[in-house]
Amino acid sequence: MARNATNKLLQKAKKSKSDEFYTQISDIESELQFYKKHFKNKVVYCNCDDPRTSNFFNYFVTNFKELGLKKLITSCYRKQENNLFSTEENEKGFYFEYVGGDFEKNKLNTFDLIPFKGDGDFRSVESIELLKQSDIVVTNPPFSLFREFVAQLVKYDKKFLIIGNINAITYKEIFKLIKENKAWLGINLGRGISGFIVPEHYELYGTEARIDSEGNRIVSPNNCLWLTNLDNLQRHKDIELTKRYYGNEAKYPKYDNYDGINVDKTQDIPLDYNGTMGVPITFLHKFNPDQFEIIKFRKGNDEKDLAIDGKCPYFRILIRNKRIQNKIFEESNKSQQVSAYMWQ
Repeated sequence: MARNATNKLLQKAKKSKSDEFYTQISDIESELQFYKKHFKNKVVYCNCDDPRTSNFFNYFVTNFKELGLKKLITSCYRKQENNLFSTEENEKGFYFEYVGGDFEKNKLNTFDLIPFKGDGDFRSVESIELLKQSDIVVTNPPFSLFREFVAQLVKYDKKFLIIGNINAITYKEIFKLIKENKAWLGINLGRGISGFIVPEHYELYGTEARIDSEGNRIVSPNNCLWLTNLDNLQRHKDIELTKRYYGNEAKYPKYDNYDGINVDKTQDIPLDYNGTMGVPITFLHKFNPDQFEIIKFRKGNDEKDLAIDGKCPYFRILIRNKRIQNKIFEESNKSQQVSAYMWQ
């Protein structure tokens, strides 16, 4: 999808306060396969999901026994007939609990659904009570309320695996979590998330918009990610470094307002540079906290955007290679020990 078309779609959705981007089962399966060990004997809460239509609910019911789940709870803001977030009065939300056993989704009816006294918003007292009972939250929250949604998960110390817009990592609240190693990017992002199901009233923008074999209307913004605090083996793989700084200094200009060098691509991170480096935000997808340390985001010592010869590159994350730091520290200790021995 062309960038302008994608932005047009998302801006339209933002202005209308509409968050009707429903996740495809294929994208859920593609991501969840990396976290199966975390779900044994756990209560999963999908708190933005109508069990009659949600593919998150469908995934967990189908894999309930394999994952070893204790319980699945799914809740809905309101009857999702027209839109996900309504301002109409007297609309009641509802929830549904599943603890295993025979189940046919197409036979789920209103008698199985437990009504909330209120609207069922994830911020409501009733929904929070269900949140307190849960261990892991897995859902596609409303993008327009992403900050509030994550803040609530942090407040109640919950594990989570959720979908958001890539721009979310530039939010100071989200970046702070990533910097402190309290949250990180999942496995798939961008084109790794194949698209979202949208209702009839959405215009299908972009060359990748389509209608699938089941009649679902699909848009592919190609600018979304999974955010999580569930560990996986992928995030502990080192980025393979093949470039060198020394002898190629001209390729790594220094910032005007920070003692560090600029690196335009993650693949160009030098293996021999000991200081601070500014890398693009896409670095976070390959970030290994055992290999690198995040220093800060975007700003120089003057708290203005990082600049090179007066020009500001697109958002940069300042990092340092922990492997080199540790090696220098070890060599320094070894040198001090030798020196002390010689003086004895």
